Amino acid sequence: MTRTTHIVAVGARTAVGLAAETAAAAVRGSISRIAEHPTIVDATGSPLKCVLDPRLAPDMPLVERMVVMAQHTLHEVAAKLSPPGSTEHRARVYLALPECRPGFSLSQVEKISAVLAGLALPGMRVVDLQCLPTGHAGALQALQDADRVSREPGEFTVVVGVDSYFDIETLSWLESERRLARPGVRDGFVPGEGSGAIVLASDTTCARMKIRSLARLAQTGTAQEARSRHSPEGLLGEGLFAAVRDACHGLGEAHVDDLFCDINGERHRSDEWGFAVLRAGTLLRDGADYRSGVTAWGDVGAASGALGCVLAVQAWARGYARGPRALVWGSSDAGLRAAVLLEDDRKASGTSP
Repeated sequence: MTRTTHIVAVGARTAVGLAAETAAAAVRGSISRIAEHPTIVDATGSPLKCVLDPRLAPDMPLVERMVVMAQHTLHEVAAKLSPPGSTEHRARVYLALPECRPGFSLSQVEKISAVLAGLALPGMRVVDLQCLPTGHAGALQALQDADRVSREPGEFTVVVGVDSYFDIETLSWLESERRLARPGVRDGFVPGEGSGAIVLASDTTCARMKIRSLARLAQTGTAQEARSRHSPEGLLGEGLFAAVRDACHGLGEAHVDDLFCDINGERHRSDEWGFAVLRAGTLLRDGADYRSGVTAWGDVGAASGALGCVLAVQAWARGYARGPRALVWGSSDAGLRAAVLLEDDRKASGTSP
């Protein structure tokens, strides 16, 4: 018998909301927390345009910031699934982190992993934690790996993505690459920080524990883009299309209704998606009509994929989704491309409106 993987809880910590529901509502309401950093300036001497977590001190070290945000979302989803007095459940955790970059190394990956592996959660015991330091597409890549595990009954699988750019070495590197948004930089991005979490369970687990499915994880796709953003030809969407094609395999005459992505103001990301859309043909209802939370919470790096899934799930929960199918996709600097197709369990068997 084929098992189905369900999303049974989502969590978020962003500058515009400290829970999945409030963060998604803020994005829908076009609320933005883009502001000036209180102490850091850009190359022109002007305050850095950024989005900070309002509850973290601006000078808190990077590893501590990421640990606090990841802990927050893990506690949120655990509390949603484990009311007081409930039996403790086993959970496998996939942790998506930034790619190694100036200001973030494998030693910091190990520090974050060590803290979170020993985290005490309400009604949930972490039995295994795997790190994927693969950047923007990391949480979506983790969903592909987690999908295989979560089809086994009796356990939860949690995918967490967390990132922050607020380290002087990281920001200096981005400034030297002319990637930070400021006057004189045409296609820079606004650095942000945040965390998102998605809990997966099999249909057997959902039935036994009487848990309501929020969405179905229909298909996943990953690919490696051979070109870099510095290539003379630019990014032509080959890797991204391959990931999207695999995620949408088997749609038949149906199409994707909603798109959630990590487009952040950098031209190479928009160009890449444009080429991927040309290749996608009729898979998408409208390839130009995508949604991104960056205007609200900035570029959140490795948290992007998880938070994209949060936005999709909340759109169904609140009734403003365009249809029963949503595609979430992301592109990492080192070439990883990943996409996941989600379906609203209540409507996916019918036709799109």
